[in-house]
Amino acid sequence: MMGPSHALSGASVWLAGSWALDHFAGYAQSPLAVAVGATVCAGGALLPDLDLSGKVTRNQGGATVARTFGVFSLFIAEVVEKISLGVYTATKLSRDPRRTNGHRTLTHTLPFAGGVGWGTTTLCAAYGKWAVVAIVFFMAGLALRGLFDSWAERAGWLIVTGAAAVIAWFTGANLPGDRGYPMLGFAVGVGCVVHLFGDMITKNGVPILWPIPMGRRMWRMVGVPNGMAVKVGGRGETMVLRSIFTVVAVLAVLGMFAPSALRDLDLEKWAGG
Repeated sequence: MMGPSHALSGASVWLAGSWALDHFAGYAQSPLAVAVGATVCAGGALLPDLDLSGKVTRNQGGATVARTFGVFSLFIAEVVEKISLGVYTATKLSRDPRRTNGHRTLTHTLPFAGGVGWGTTTLCAAYGKWAVVAIVFFMAGLALRGLFDSWAERAGWLIVTGAAAVIAWFTGANLPGDRGYPMLGFAVGVGCVVHLFGDMITKNGVPILWPIPMGRRMWRMVGVPNGMAVKVGGRGETMVLRSIFTVVAVLAVLGMFAPSALRDLDLEKWAGG
């Protein structure tokens, strides 16, 4: 899927999960906590595409996530892509094809999702609010670049970076500082997993089972049959899926913070019953 779809799916999954915890388990969160979690999950849902690099010196190309912070994020994407290609080359088996780039390899696996989630939680526990501010800054930048792609393209990476800094500052100024914030790492990990499932419904699939060998292949791409696959950038993705994600997100927010408004949407009332 494209960057905006990934980011929107991450935000909607987090909001829907937050509503479910509130409704079924009585685990209520403040509006700020929900907003931060949704922002970080939306950013995390773009993180695996850091393995798609562009041209650093020209500030061109790369995935949505790679262009977030200009040449800085393009450089990071270049490094991640080379590391991913190196891991692929070092671990591939005889039936795995030869590759010249690392896209949809290491960062598109469950170990990567679990690793970045665990690493985020560890940083927050060790360094507290300073780590939270840094992580929220980075993830908010990715989320802004994904959720508001057209605006971000026009505004440029400096404006996106400034907006992410404001979000991080506001978060640091308003969240209590005596916590480890394990939910932040969980949000990053969930976002990455949502990205994997999003790519699995496209034609190419992802190596979600790595590092489990399957026959003489280590990097087998897993996905839906081609006849059921969503075309990247097609109407099924940009209109149907994004509409579903948007409706889920709005209903989840209403369910948590304006349940009376949600009750007013009762279908019987709409039907005049």
